[in-house]
Amino acid sequence: MRRIRSLLGALVAGACATAVLPGVALAAPTAPYTVLTVDVGDAYGKPVKQSGVHDGTNSTVTGRAYGTGGLSMGVSGLPGGSTIAMWITPPVGQSFTAGRTYQTSGSSNATHAGLDMSSDSTGCNGAYSYGSLTVREIAYDAGTGAATAFAGAYEFHCSPNAGAVTGELRWNSSLDYVGVVSSPAPVDFGRVAIGGTTPSAAATFLVKGTLPGTFDAARISGANASSFSIVGNGCSGRTVTPGNFCRVVVAPKALRWGDYTANLELADNSAYGKRVVPLKFTAYDTVIGMYYPLAPQRLLDTRTGRGPIGADMATELQVAGRGGVPASGVGSVVLNVTVTGPTANSFLTLYPSTESTPTASSINFPAGWLGSNNVTVKLGPDGKIMIYNRAGSTHVVVDVVGFYAASDTVKSSLGWGGHYLPVEPTRLVDTRPTPLAAGQRMDSFVDFGPASPRVKALVLNITAVQPAGSGFLSAWSGVGPRPISSTVNYAAGKVVPNLAIVQTGQCTDCNGLPYAVPTFTIYTSQVTNMVVDLVGVVDDGSLPDGLRFTPLSPTRIADSRSGLGTNGALGAGEPRKITAPSAVVTQTTEALAMNVTAVAPTKDTVITVWPADTDLAKPGASNLNPAAGQVVSNAVLGGIGPLDAFNVHNLTGSVHLVADVVGKFYLYSGTASTTALAGRQPLAVRGTGVPG
Repeated sequence: MRRIRSLLGALVAGACATAVLPGVALAAPTAPYTVLTVDVGDAYGKPVKQSGVHDGTNSTVTGRAYGTGGLSMGVSGLPGGSTIAMWITPPVGQSFTAGRTYQTSGSSNATHAGLDMSSDSTGCNGAYSYGSLTVREIAYDAGTGAATAFAGAYEFHCSPNAGAVTGELRWNSSLDYVGVVSSPAPVDFGRVAIGGTTPSAAATFLVKGTLPGTFDAARISGANASSFSIVGNGCSGRTVTPGNFCRVVVAPKALRWGDYTANLELADNSAYGKRVVPLKFTAYDTVIGMYYPLAPQRLLDTRTGRGPIGADMATELQVAGRGGVPASGVGSVVLNVTVTGPTANSFLTLYPSTESTPTASSINFPAGWLGSNNVTVKLGPDGKIMIYNRAGSTHVVVDVVGFYAASDTVKSSLGWGGHYLPVEPTRLVDTRPTPLAAGQRMDSFVDFGPASPRVKALVLNITAVQPAGSGFLSAWSGVGPRPISSTVNYAAGKVVPNLAIVQTGQCTDCNGLPYAVPTFTIYTSQVTNMVVDLVGVVDDGSLPDGLRFTPLSPTRIADSRSGLGTNGALGAGEPRKITAPSAVVTQTTEALAMNVTAVAPTKDTVITVWPADTDLAKPGASNLNPAAGQVVSNAVLGGIGPLDAFNVHNLTGSVHLVADVVGKFYLYSGTASTTALAGRQPLAVRGTGVPG
């Protein structure tokens, strides 16, 4: 074997020195053929780096026979000066026989034929390489014993469990052959974001042999086969003539962090029976859709400088780059919007700056009203939003409390955000019948067990109940002084709720607990009773089954007055199912960020929203508490059931209902423990208390 290697080295070197590639494509080869086809398949470049059909039109192909009955072939003139060499020898003491398949090793012995390959003078350890050689044609010189013609198909493995290099070889043979080149190989998707846009790529199969390529079923194989899918197939069931091609389109499924590899297998009429194309990608976590809570900061107060917003007018507000919101990379912001001193019954609509005014509302109010609503709004590409007022004029106050990331640029300065996790609605505070005094603050903590240190914000429904005078509640982490912002604005004698995402502090010595628990504080400016219901949390991005957010332009999905989504007023004690349209939800949607409006109830009532078509009972907590005749809104982060629907329950009297969607939540696969909302165990409250 060593003698054959040295002779072939001289053969290849000579070919490299004399080969001159033509400037135009050469004609297809004619019989007799001297051809070496190479498909590196899943061998990952060992020992040959690139697939090809080397037939003299694109390289220099030479062969040499030896008196031992062996044959060597060399390919030179490849891009970059690359070379390929192959050696084959019959089993010791034997000659090759046409029609027989031989098991091979790096060098021949009594039971194995010899088969070895190298590229650019780099080969494999012959002690470990193995494969097979099928002899299709063989002719020998009777005098010398050397081959005069040879045709065969081979399969070569560099080491145990290594992938296969396969192909055909012809030397002075008129036997036709199948030659297919796949590109690119491997199909490398690079870095793919978990939960991001799924890329796709085509593997092209070019037929370059003298026979047509006939293609059958395509499949994904390998340990990570489930991490890829075939999304387009123009090859299976086709016969492709030489010089033509077909494509199979593949896409990755980035579900968990890590490196993923698999193979695209396309059955064909080659000796190996299939084409094998390696697939690979690296899945990585991003912060897209994560929530970043902020200490409340004021962005707008029209009472100081700008003046009220008039009828059918909109004012522009710069949000990005202010109040802790990054200058770029933000999808939606979460605001607390307060209306004060309106001159007419009206509503405000907040929407992206570059879009037209939608048929949706963010906060509804009567003349003379004082109140607020939690509003999630998608930013325009310039980082701005519009605030539209329908009728009369009104002053508006806007405080920012957080944002959802839209790009990884946020991570470089702020690190990781958090996921939203719905919890079974739990009443944390009910001061009735003993109200809080004016100027009093209430400090509290919530115990979620060992998961507590990972909770960074609480999603609360905070309701002021019959305050003694007009005023406000402010909710914050309790760390530092009370912010110059409001969470719930109320008038005397009213019942006023508002959803709030409240950044938390930490208590490290509460009730002797061995872990830190999240804290929050609520201040009231007037004497009032207060009810606080927990409906969700925001974690640090590490708890199982967190939800991420996708911004939407405000979209009305239900209006019982017009029959949109549901028809007619809700009666007393009536649950009503509302199905979200396909334009809003997808198969991955778990919850909706909505603004829900109760319109002119006939009695003081309570509105409750929860997922439909599940075994979940109606929660004891409420989402809206409208008084008779009021038009009142509240933000709702509402789960939807397996049929994309949610339930709405009206306690007493009758009331019309309007629902506007501003975004949707999806289960983030990077931390998911299951793939379905119904199969997850919600975070449970173990206890509450007052920090020491």
